[in-house]
Amino acid sequence: MKTLIAAYSGVLRGSPGSSILSALQDLSAITWLNRSKVEKQLQVISVLQWVLSFLVLGVACSVILVYLICTDCWLITALYFTWLAFDWNTPKKGGRRSQWVRNWAVWRYFRDYFPIQLVKTHNLLTTRNYIFGYHPHGIMGLGAFCNFSTEATEVSKKFPGIKPYLATLAGNFRMPVLREYLMSGGICPVNRDTIDYLLSKNGSGNAIIIVVGGAAESLSSMPGKNAVTLRNRKGFVKLALRHGADLVPTYSFGENEVYQQVIFEEGSWGRWVQKKFQKYIGFAPCIFHGRGLFSSDTWGLMPYSKPITTVVGEPITIPKLEHPTQQDIDLYHAMYTEALVKLFNQHKTKFGLPETEVLEVN
Repeated sequence: MKTLIAAYSGVLRGSPGSSILSALQDLSAITWLNRSKVEKQLQVISVLQWVLSFLVLGVACSVILVYLICTDCWLITALYFTWLAFDWNTPKKGGRRSQWVRNWAVWRYFRDYFPIQLVKTHNLLTTRNYIFGYHPHGIMGLGAFCNFSTEATEVSKKFPGIKPYLATLAGNFRMPVLREYLMSGGICPVNRDTIDYLLSKNGSGNAIIIVVGGAAESLSSMPGKNAVTLRNRKGFVKLALRHGADLVPTYSFGENEVYQQVIFEEGSWGRWVQKKFQKYIGFAPCIFHGRGLFSSDTWGLMPYSKPITTVVGEPITIPKLEHPTQQDIDLYHAMYTEALVKLFNQHKTKFGLPETEVLEVN
């Protein structure tokens, strides 16, 4: 429309048609503003649905199914739980991913809200299997989800022939409906049975993304802090050695910037409660906030619109050792830690961090 207006502007200017030109220009501006506003609203809605799914979908569906038992619709609950009994072990075998779900347009709006991008530094061979160490956890691991459980950042095009599996708490797969939603994106339980299956009985070209720092790392997530919980996290290295799966360091710049968190000091009652939850349930409850739904000046559950850039580093070739010794594990863990720090240092200035910024390894 702007091109058309420009073409006829000379003809209409200074004539009765000038009022038409002015009206068309105003209409063009209004259309553009409305489109921009609608896209922003769609971005907010796409992120909100994921945040609510992450926090309450499993519990809400459990309550609804239990309630239906007491109504004339009890058959729905009976059929679902009967089917669930037969399908119980599906998550342990990599789940039931859906390319249709992974390609939903909603994920592109999700991506653009922050925005989120995936940076490839090296090719990955389809004849190998991989374990990606994802750092840092942040509050919800939003970069990990968008980059590896959807096609919003075109992970399958950037790493052709590689099938990513984002590993998360096994407890999520005991939640009705939530488990189906997670599996459709290629999300699987982060336990030994699942990882053993994917790395030994599912062919090659598999990439399991493990958020190594887990719940402990989420407790220290805060804007302006680049710290990872890694020093004593060696289980993923042992699994890589047992299966000969290459290790790939991955750092997500900006993951810690999207939420504010109340940090409890060591020895406080708040940290004691968090550690008990972490020990017995597998996750640590955080007191956090983002922006409000309708305004960035108020508090709410919406994350702040801060860029998240996930950089996938160079794979570390790992030999296959049926029974790796502690010395073997320590050697490759040290190699991985060094590679992660190197990756951080190589890219930190590209994403707004000063040259003096140091990655804290705990």
